[in-house]
Amino acid sequence: MKKIQSTCNLCALACNIDFYVEGEKIIKVSPTKHYPVNKGFCCIKGLNLDKQQTKVKKSIYPLLKDENGNIKEISWEEGFKVFVKKMTDIQEKYGKESVAYISTGQMTTEDMAILGHVGRNYMKINGDGNTRLCMATSVVAHKQTFGFDAPPYTLKDAELSDTLIFIGANPVIAHPVFWGRIMEHNKDANIIVIDPRKSETAMMANEWIDINPKGDLSLLYTVANVLIENEWINKNYIEDNTEGFEEFKEHVSKFTLDTVYEKTGISKERVYNLAKTIYEGKRVSLWWTMGVNQSYEGVRTAQAIINIALMTGNMGKPGTGANSLTGQCNAMGSRAFSNTSGLYGGGDFDNPIRRKAVSEALEVDESILATKPTIPYNAIIEKAIAGEIKGLWILCTNPRHSWANNDEFRKAAQNLEFLVVQDIYSDTHTAQLADLFLPSVPAIKKEGVLINTERRLSKVNPVLQKEEGELSDYEIIYNIGKHLGMGSLLDNWKTPRDAFELLKKCSKGMPCDITGVTYELLEGPNKEGSKGVQWPFKEGDIISEDERRLYEDCKYYTPSKKAKFHFEDVRENPMKTNEEYPYIFNSGRGTVGQWHTNVRTREIDESIKIYSEKSYMFMNPELAKELNISENERVKVKSMNGVCSEFDVKISDTVKKDHLYAPIHYIETNALTPSIYDPYSKEPSFKTVPVKIMKK
Repeated sequence: MKKIQSTCNLCALACNIDFYVEGEKIIKVSPTKHYPVNKGFCCIKGLNLDKQQTKVKKSIYPLLKDENGNIKEISWEEGFKVFVKKMTDIQEKYGKESVAYISTGQMTTEDMAILGHVGRNYMKINGDGNTRLCMATSVVAHKQTFGFDAPPYTLKDAELSDTLIFIGANPVIAHPVFWGRIMEHNKDANIIVIDPRKSETAMMANEWIDINPKGDLSLLYTVANVLIENEWINKNYIEDNTEGFEEFKEHVSKFTLDTVYEKTGISKERVYNLAKTIYEGKRVSLWWTMGVNQSYEGVRTAQAIINIALMTGNMGKPGTGANSLTGQCNAMGSRAFSNTSGLYGGGDFDNPIRRKAVSEALEVDESILATKPTIPYNAIIEKAIAGEIKGLWILCTNPRHSWANNDEFRKAAQNLEFLVVQDIYSDTHTAQLADLFLPSVPAIKKEGVLINTERRLSKVNPVLQKEEGELSDYEIIYNIGKHLGMGSLLDNWKTPRDAFELLKKCSKGMPCDITGVTYELLEGPNKEGSKGVQWPFKEGDIISEDERRLYEDCKYYTPSKKAKFHFEDVRENPMKTNEEYPYIFNSGRGTVGQWHTNVRTREIDESIKIYSEKSYMFMNPELAKELNISENERVKVKSMNGVCSEFDVKISDTVKKDHLYAPIHYIETNALTPSIYDPYSKEPSFKTVPVKIMKK
């Protein structure tokens, strides 16, 4: 029996796991004890990675749908030829950008990189990732404020804080290993949760601030004003390390305690006490995730959180920070190295210095590189519906389920001339619409690197060998490039290791410099095994600490080296409740054992026993009584977008009377969300949807 250390490719923690393998069978799975992220713990999802493709029938060879809708298995050679002919014919007829792709935050960094090379550099097409659905808001907030998408923290900061404030975050369910670390090492911390729903994390907190849906920006601006008025701020830090504070001070002066209840539902006494708690804390950390990001004003809300950390000097020190918790295991890899919204390693596509550096690193002429950022996810869908995009390549994601107002993706798919889906399962809602299905293998048969929420690079190692005929995502994309005729442009891309070496060169001198990282280092330089490496880690650096935070030197990545205060007026909610649609429908994680669209976690017996097979939502007992609705009754819910979904009702006082809450893991949930996006990040506003309820 051999032990193989690898990385979980589900949530953003990217825990490490030891697989005990005998022959080609996994005998045992256990959390890696020495790994700094999970320290010998793991959630039910990671512990069941060996179940991938064991209960649901898998495909080894491509599946092609004929003109009559019949599906037949074809060879890989034929699959690549069909892909290339269909996509190039579309481009020749309608133009280069009549083809696009949408990828994921769950492939390896090397997979994302070669996709960016084949799709963006060579095919000259647009390509976005489903990280747009979760982290785009934080990315833009970081870039505008810090000068680079560089979240400051290490997960250990949560163990060192005396005051932790969670805003639109539910780590008990979404990041359970992270929450476990807090409970084990920081039980005496003052934990405050700001959320419209009494989430599982709110139940565990010292205080639940039960804010009105989308009252968060008004609340944060008011807290900032209280801090300033009472001089509960760090004037030296503001003066030495920030820009734009005086303008910010003037802006928030109109957010007073006298008006805060009307805007947020929180009394002025509670808001004052929240500000005082921040002031009195010695090590305050503020954490946010999808409740903030997935909003029509998410970027400014994220920056309002950052502003509070900056003005109180809670940055760059142990136990502090304005810290965005990422959703997916490799959203950070996608953000830095996918060649979509910025060049490999960061930087703008029109920056001549960066273009020269990246072209030299890749050993290609500058003319090969993409010349502009991709259009965002929503624009790709909209252009497909409008008939401007005719060919679409979906990789390892399920937008028919996960996209906002998800019936729009069905409309887009119906309007395409050619839809390709690349995934480990051929029966997802999206794969069922495909003209060509390309089957890839799960992470237990792949090699590559993931970059987690705290900037930590960790290695995915093949635990099992691929069966005859099986291909990894990297191999599929590489072979598509070959059949497209890329020739020598693929000479330096033969393996994931080759790709990683190229990315290292691209990162040189950038904030995310990884020139000192090697596969060998990530595989473990000693018998104990790897502990991963946080970027930056440039060539010549020595690891002195397992966990490192940014901005300890108070230097940011802006031209002035100072962080910038960003702010603007609170936007009016574009979708308000009214007499016809009087209830607010919210969504988020369901149980620890579920993941995204339930595709992978449906193979975990223990998870299936816990969650409902049918879509459900939580309803307050008072509302249920008023509407004469009983426990488990199935009702219809209709939103302003005209779509109607059905849910079983679970009666619970965790939601307020006029609020509803449903897990995102059911296709019915995102059918109700509107096509509304943050103006800066283009992230969908998945939350706070006005709906009406109809008995069946």
